[in-house]
Amino acid sequence: MMDPELHQAIFQIKDQRTFRETALKVFLFQSVHNPVYREYITTLQINPSQVREVEEIPFLPIEFFRTHRVLCEGKGAELVFESSGTTGRSRSKHHVADTALYRESFTRGFQFFYGSPEQYCILALLPSYLERSGSSLVYMMDHLIRKSEHPDSGFYLDDFDKLFSTLETHHKDRHPTLLVGVSFALLDLAEKHPIELGTHMTVMETGGMKGRRKELIRNELHSKLKKAFGCGNIHSEYGMTELLSQAYAMREGRFRCPPWMKILIRDPNDPFSLLTAGHSGGINIIDLANLFSCSFIATADLGKAFEDESFEVLGRFDHSDTRGCNLLVS
Repeated sequence: MMDPELHQAIFQIKDQRTFRETALKVFLFQSVHNPVYREYITTLQINPSQVREVEEIPFLPIEFFRTHRVLCEGKGAELVFESSGTTGRSRSKHHVADTALYRESFTRGFQFFYGSPEQYCILALLPSYLERSGSSLVYMMDHLIRKSEHPDSGFYLDDFDKLFSTLETHHKDRHPTLLVGVSFALLDLAEKHPIELGTHMTVMETGGMKGRRKELIRNELHSKLKKAFGCGNIHSEYGMTELLSQAYAMREGRFRCPPWMKILIRDPNDPFSLLTAGHSGGINIIDLANLFSCSFIATADLGKAFEDESFEVLGRFDHSDTRGCNLLVS
Protein backbone atom coordinates (compact mmCIF):
# COMPACT_ATOMS: atom_id res chain seq x y z
CA MET A 1 0.00 0.00 0.00
CA MET A 2 0.88 3.70 0.15
CA ASP A 3 4.16 4.92 1.57
CA PRO A 4 3.04 6.59 4.84
CA GLU A 5 5.33 9.53 4.08
CA LEU A 6 3.73 10.23 0.69
CA HIS A 7 0.83 12.26 2.11
CA GLN A 8 3.29 14.38 4.07
CA ALA A 9 5.59 14.80 1.06
CA ILE A 10 2.83 16.35 -1.05
CA PHE A 11 2.66 19.47 1.10
CA GLN A 12 6.43 19.74 1.50
CA ILE A 13 7.08 20.29 -2.20
CA LYS A 14 9.27 23.37 -2.66
CA ASP A 15 10.71 23.10 -6.17
CA GLN A 16 10.49 21.31 -9.51
CA ARG A 17 12.74 18.46 -8.37
CA THR A 18 10.63 17.54 -5.35
CA PHE A 19 7.44 17.97 -7.38
CA ARG A 20 8.75 15.56 -10.03
CA GLU A 21 9.85 12.99 -7.45
CA THR A 22 6.54 13.12 -5.56
CA ALA A 23 4.41 13.10 -8.73
CA LEU A 24 6.14 9.96 -10.00
CA LYS A 25 5.63 8.24 -6.62
CA VAL A 26 1.93 9.17 -6.64
CA PHE A 27 1.63 7.91 -10.21
CA LEU A 28 3.16 4.53 -9.33
CA PHE A 29 0.89 4.24 -6.29
CA GLN A 30 -2.27 5.02 -8.27
CA SER A 31 -1.26 2.86 -11.24
CA VAL A 32 -1.29 -0.11 -8.86
CA HIS A 33 -4.10 0.70 -6.42
CA ASN A 34 -6.65 2.63 -8.50
CA PRO A 35 -8.50 0.01 -10.60
CA VAL A 36 -10.02 2.51 -13.07
CA TYR A 37 -6.70 4.26 -13.68
CA ARG A 38 -4.86 0.93 -13.77
CA GLU A 39 -7.18 -0.41 -16.47
CA TYR A 40 -6.86 2.81 -18.45
CA ILE A 41 -3.06 2.60 -18.35
CA THR A 42 -3.20 -1.07 -19.36
CA THR A 43 -5.48 -0.22 -22.29
CA LEU A 44 -2.90 2.30 -23.46
CA GLN A 45 -0.23 -0.41 -23.20
CA ILE A 46 1.90 1.71 -20.89
CA ASN A 47 4.25 0.09 -18.39
CA PRO A 48 4.21 2.34 -15.27
CA SER A 49 7.72 1.26 -14.25
CA GLN A 50 9.06 2.70 -17.51
CA VAL A 51 7.55 6.16 -16.91
CA ARG A 52 10.51 8.32 -15.95
CA GLU A 53 9.24 11.87 -16.49
CA VAL A 54 6.13 13.75 -15.38
CA GLU A 55 5.37 14.53 -19.03
CA GLU A 56 5.14 10.78 -19.78
CA ILE A 57 2.38 10.18 -17.22
CA PRO A 58 -0.98 9.38 -18.90
CA PHE A 59 -3.86 11.68 -17.96
CA LEU A 60 -7.25 10.17 -17.23
CA PRO A 61 -10.05 11.86 -19.23
CA ILE A 62 -12.28 13.72 -16.80
CA GLU A 63 -15.33 11.93 -18.24
CA PHE A 64 -14.38 8.89 -16.16
CA PHE A 65 -15.62 10.76 -13.07
CA ARG A 66 -19.09 10.66 -14.67
CA THR A 67 -19.02 7.01 -15.64
CA HIS A 68 -16.87 5.29 -13.00
CA ARG A 69 -16.09 5.30 -9.29
CA VAL A 70 -12.54 6.68 -9.39
CA LEU A 71 -11.18 5.54 -6.04
CA CYS A 72 -8.24 3.48 -4.80
CA GLU A 73 -8.86 -0.07 -3.62
CA GLY A 74 -9.46 -0.55 0.08
CA LYS A 75 -10.78 2.99 0.46
CA GLY A 76 -14.32 4.09 1.20
CA ALA A 77 -15.75 7.54 0.47
CA GLU A 78 -16.16 9.84 3.47
CA LEU A 79 -17.88 12.31 1.15
CA VAL A 80 -19.05 12.31 -2.46
CA PHE A 81 -18.92 15.65 -4.23
CA GLU A 82 -21.08 16.13 -7.33
CA SER A 83 -20.90 18.60 -10.19
CA SER A 84 -23.82 20.90 -10.91
CA GLY A 85 -24.97 18.91 -13.94
CA THR A 86 -26.19 22.07 -15.71
CA THR A 87 -25.54 20.60 -19.17
CA GLY A 88 -28.25 17.98 -18.75
CA ARG A 89 -25.69 15.16 -18.74
CA SER A 90 -24.95 12.87 -15.81
CA ARG A 91 -23.18 14.47 -12.89
CA SER A 92 -19.51 14.04 -12.27
CA LYS A 93 -18.81 12.46 -8.87
CA HIS A 94 -15.65 12.68 -6.81
CA HIS A 95 -15.45 10.02 -4.11
CA VAL A 96 -13.29 11.58 -1.41
CA ALA A 97 -11.65 9.01 0.86
CA ASP A 98 -10.02 11.51 3.20
CA THR A 99 -11.84 14.79 3.86
CA ALA A 100 -9.02 15.90 6.18
CA LEU A 101 -6.71 15.77 3.14
CA TYR A 102 -9.13 18.00 1.20
CA ARG A 103 -9.30 20.50 4.08
CA GLU A 104 -5.52 20.55 4.33
CA SER A 105 -5.17 21.12 0.59
CA PHE A 106 -7.60 24.02 0.22
CA THR A 107 -6.49 25.64 3.50
CA ARG A 108 -2.82 25.48 2.59
CA GLY A 109 -3.64 26.67 -0.93
CA PHE A 110 -5.57 29.67 0.41
CA GLN A 111 -2.75 30.49 2.82
CA PHE A 112 -0.18 30.21 0.03
CA PHE A 113 -1.86 33.00 -1.94
CA TYR A 114 -3.80 35.06 0.61
CA GLY A 115 -2.44 34.32 4.05
CA SER A 116 -4.43 33.14 7.04
CA PRO A 117 -8.25 33.12 6.64
CA GLU A 118 -8.46 34.39 10.23
CA GLN A 119 -7.46 37.86 9.09
CA TYR A 120 -10.44 38.20 6.70
CA CYS A 121 -14.15 38.76 6.81
CA ILE A 122 -15.24 36.19 4.20
CA LEU A 123 -18.52 36.75 2.35
CA ALA A 124 -19.77 33.97 0.08
CA LEU A 125 -22.32 34.65 -2.64
CA LEU A 126 -22.94 31.16 -4.07
CA PRO A 127 -26.70 30.72 -4.60
CA SER A 128 -26.56 28.04 -7.29
CA TYR A 129 -24.22 25.93 -5.17
CA LEU A 130 -26.18 26.32 -1.94
CA GLU A 131 -29.39 25.28 -3.69
CA ARG A 132 -28.08 21.73 -4.22
CA SER A 133 -26.16 19.19 -2.19
CA GLY A 134 -22.70 17.78 -2.75
CA SER A 135 -20.82 20.98 -3.67
CA SER A 136 -17.09 20.88 -2.96
CA LEU A 137 -16.98 24.69 -3.24
CA VAL A 138 -19.61 25.12 -0.51
CA TYR A 139 -17.67 22.67 1.68
CA MET A 140 -14.49 24.67 1.17
CA MET A 141 -16.07 28.06 1.77
CA ASP A 142 -17.91 26.84 4.86
CA HIS A 143 -14.61 25.71 6.35
CA LEU A 144 -12.81 28.96 5.48
CA ILE A 145 -15.72 31.02 6.87
CA ARG A 146 -15.54 29.08 10.14
CA LYS A 147 -11.78 29.64 10.33
CA SER A 148 -12.20 33.38 9.72
CA GLU A 149 -14.24 33.68 12.95
CA HIS A 150 -15.47 37.13 11.89
CA PRO A 151 -19.09 37.73 12.97
CA ASP A 152 -20.06 39.00 9.50
CA SER A 153 -18.47 36.06 7.65
CA GLY A 154 -21.03 33.75 6.10
CA PHE A 155 -23.16 32.76 3.11
CA TYR A 156 -25.46 35.35 1.58
CA LEU A 157 -27.87 33.30 -0.51
CA ASP A 158 -29.86 36.10 -2.14
CA ASP A 159 -29.92 38.76 0.57
CA PHE A 160 -28.27 41.49 -1.47
CA ASP A 161 -29.42 44.24 0.90
CA LYS A 162 -27.70 42.65 3.89
CA LEU A 163 -24.60 41.91 1.83
CA PHE A 164 -24.47 45.50 0.58
CA SER A 165 -24.79 46.80 4.15
CA THR A 166 -21.93 44.52 5.25
CA LEU A 167 -19.75 45.72 2.38
CA GLU A 168 -20.49 49.34 3.32
CA THR A 169 -19.51 48.66 6.92
CA HIS A 170 -16.19 47.14 5.99
CA HIS A 171 -15.55 49.80 3.39
CA LYS A 172 -15.64 52.28 6.27
CA ASP A 173 -13.77 50.27 8.92
CA ARG A 174 -11.23 49.02 6.35
CA HIS A 175 -11.27 45.47 7.68
CA PRO A 176 -9.75 43.06 5.12
CA THR A 177 -12.72 41.51 3.35
CA LEU A 178 -13.02 38.80 0.72
CA LEU A 179 -16.19 38.59 -1.38
CA VAL A 180 -16.35 35.25 -3.21
CA GLY A 181 -19.16 34.76 -5.68
CA VAL A 182 -20.38 32.80 -8.66
CA SER A 183 -20.29 35.04 -11.73
CA PHE A 184 -24.02 35.57 -12.30
CA ALA A 185 -24.63 36.45 -8.63
CA LEU A 186 -21.78 38.99 -8.59
CA LEU A 187 -23.27 40.60 -11.70
CA ASP A 188 -26.70 40.71 -10.03
CA LEU A 189 -25.15 42.39 -7.00
CA ALA A 190 -23.19 44.81 -9.19
CA GLU A 191 -26.36 45.91 -10.99
CA LYS A 192 -28.50 46.28 -7.86
CA HIS A 193 -25.89 47.65 -5.45
CA PRO A 194 -22.83 49.12 -7.15
CA ILE A 195 -20.37 50.24 -4.49
CA GLU A 196 -16.88 51.72 -4.47
CA LEU A 197 -14.74 49.17 -2.65
CA GLY A 198 -11.35 50.03 -1.18
CA THR A 199 -8.04 48.28 -1.71
CA HIS A 200 -8.58 46.29 1.51
CA MET A 201 -11.53 44.48 -0.12
CA THR A 202 -11.08 41.66 -2.63
CA VAL A 203 -13.70 40.42 -5.10
CA MET A 204 -13.17 36.86 -6.36
CA GLU A 205 -15.29 35.14 -9.01
CA THR A 206 -15.55 31.39 -9.24
CA GLY A 207 -16.79 31.40 -12.85
CA GLY A 208 -19.94 30.13 -14.46
CA MET A 209 -23.35 31.61 -15.23
CA LYS A 210 -25.09 28.27 -14.40
CA GLY A 211 -27.73 28.98 -17.04
CA ARG A 212 -28.85 32.17 -15.25
CA ARG A 213 -27.22 34.66 -17.62
CA LYS A 214 -25.53 34.84 -20.99
CA GLU A 215 -22.00 33.48 -20.79
CA LEU A 216 -19.31 36.16 -20.93
CA ILE A 217 -15.61 35.89 -21.64
CA ARG A 218 -13.57 36.54 -18.51
CA ASN A 219 -12.29 39.96 -19.67
CA GLU A 220 -15.83 41.21 -20.25
CA LEU A 221 -17.02 39.85 -16.89
CA HIS A 222 -14.12 41.43 -15.03
CA SER A 223 -14.63 44.75 -16.82
CA LYS A 224 -18.24 44.92 -15.64
CA LEU A 225 -17.33 43.98 -12.08
CA LYS A 226 -14.41 46.41 -11.88
CA LYS A 227 -16.63 49.23 -13.05
CA ALA A 228 -19.38 48.43 -10.54
CA PHE A 229 -17.11 47.85 -7.55
CA GLY A 230 -14.33 50.33 -8.34
CA CYS A 231 -11.71 47.56 -8.19
CA GLY A 232 -8.38 47.63 -9.96
CA ASN A 233 -8.44 43.84 -10.20
CA ILE A 234 -10.97 41.04 -9.94
CA HIS A 235 -9.56 37.79 -8.59
CA SER A 236 -10.56 34.34 -9.86
CA GLU A 237 -10.63 30.84 -8.43
CA TYR A 238 -10.14 27.80 -10.67
CA GLY A 239 -11.33 24.56 -9.17
CA MET A 240 -13.70 21.74 -9.97
CA THR A 241 -15.53 18.81 -8.43
CA GLU A 242 -12.80 16.40 -9.55
CA LEU A 243 -9.98 18.33 -7.80
CA LEU A 244 -9.02 18.77 -4.17
CA SER A 245 -6.83 21.81 -4.96
CA GLN A 246 -7.46 25.21 -6.51
CA ALA A 247 -5.55 27.71 -8.62
CA TYR A 248 -6.01 31.45 -8.14
CA ALA A 249 -5.65 34.49 -10.39
CA MET A 250 -4.97 37.80 -8.68
CA ARG A 251 -4.83 39.90 -11.82
CA GLU A 252 -5.41 39.72 -15.57
CA GLY A 253 -6.92 36.24 -15.41
CA ARG A 254 -3.47 34.62 -15.03
CA PHE A 255 -3.84 31.64 -12.70
CA ARG A 256 -1.13 30.18 -10.52
CA CYS A 257 -1.06 26.83 -8.75
CA PRO A 258 0.07 25.87 -5.26
CA PRO A 259 3.32 23.84 -5.24
CA TRP A 260 1.56 20.42 -5.33
CA MET A 261 -0.51 21.27 -8.41
CA LYS A 262 0.62 21.74 -12.01
CA ILE A 263 -0.94 22.52 -15.40
CA LEU A 264 0.19 21.00 -18.69
CA ILE A 265 -1.33 21.81 -22.09
CA ARG A 266 -2.15 19.00 -24.53
CA ASP A 267 -2.55 19.18 -28.27
CA PRO A 268 -6.32 19.53 -28.97
CA ASN A 269 -5.93 17.17 -31.95
CA ASP A 270 -3.81 14.58 -30.14
CA PRO A 271 -4.66 13.99 -26.47
CA PHE A 272 -1.32 12.23 -25.86
CA SER A 273 0.92 15.09 -27.05
CA LEU A 274 1.87 18.04 -24.86
CA LEU A 275 2.47 21.57 -26.10
CA THR A 276 5.16 24.02 -25.06
CA ALA A 277 4.49 27.32 -23.28
CA GLY A 278 2.58 29.90 -25.28
CA HIS A 279 0.39 27.42 -27.17
CA SER A 280 -3.33 26.91 -26.58
CA GLY A 281 -4.86 23.48 -26.04
CA GLY A 282 -6.57 21.19 -23.58
CA ILE A 283 -5.78 21.64 -19.89
CA ASN A 284 -4.22 18.65 -18.16
CA ILE A 285 -4.02 18.93 -14.39
CA ILE A 286 -1.75 17.27 -11.87
CA ASP A 287 -3.30 17.59 -8.42
CA LEU A 288 -1.26 15.52 -5.99
CA ALA A 289 -3.84 16.12 -3.25
CA ASN A 290 -6.08 13.71 -5.24
CA LEU A 291 -4.07 10.96 -3.61
CA PHE A 292 -6.84 8.38 -3.32
CA SER A 293 -8.74 9.18 -6.54
CA CYS A 294 -6.65 10.25 -9.55
CA SER A 295 -4.04 12.99 -9.58
CA PHE A 296 -3.64 13.14 -13.38
CA ILE A 297 -6.70 14.48 -15.19
CA ALA A 298 -7.31 15.58 -18.78
CA THR A 299 -10.02 18.22 -18.39
CA ALA A 300 -12.55 19.55 -20.89
CA ASP A 301 -11.14 23.07 -20.51
CA LEU A 302 -9.08 24.98 -23.04
CA GLY A 303 -6.15 27.03 -21.86
CA LYS A 304 -2.71 28.46 -22.45
CA ALA A 305 0.36 28.05 -20.22
CA PHE A 306 3.21 30.54 -19.93
CA GLU A 307 6.93 30.31 -19.23
CA ASP A 308 6.43 31.51 -15.65
CA GLU A 309 4.02 28.56 -15.06
CA SER A 310 0.96 30.79 -14.89
CA PHE A 311 -1.93 29.87 -17.19
CA GLU A 312 -5.14 31.21 -18.68
CA VAL A 313 -8.47 29.43 -19.05
CA LEU A 314 -9.87 30.21 -22.50
CA GLY A 315 -13.09 28.20 -22.56
CA ARG A 316 -14.28 24.63 -22.93
CA PHE A 317 -14.22 21.97 -25.61
CA ASP A 318 -17.64 21.20 -27.03
CA HIS A 319 -18.70 17.55 -27.09
CA SER A 320 -17.26 16.91 -30.54
CA ASP A 321 -13.90 18.44 -29.57
CA THR A 322 -13.43 15.96 -26.73
CA ARG A 323 -14.19 12.96 -28.96
CA GLY A 324 -10.56 11.82 -28.89
CA CYS A 325 -10.70 11.44 -25.12
CA ASN A 326 -14.27 10.20 -24.99
CA LEU A 327 -13.48 7.29 -27.28
CA LEU A 328 -11.03 6.13 -24.64
CA VAL A 329 -13.75 6.19 -22.00
CA SER A 330 -15.78 3.63 -23.93
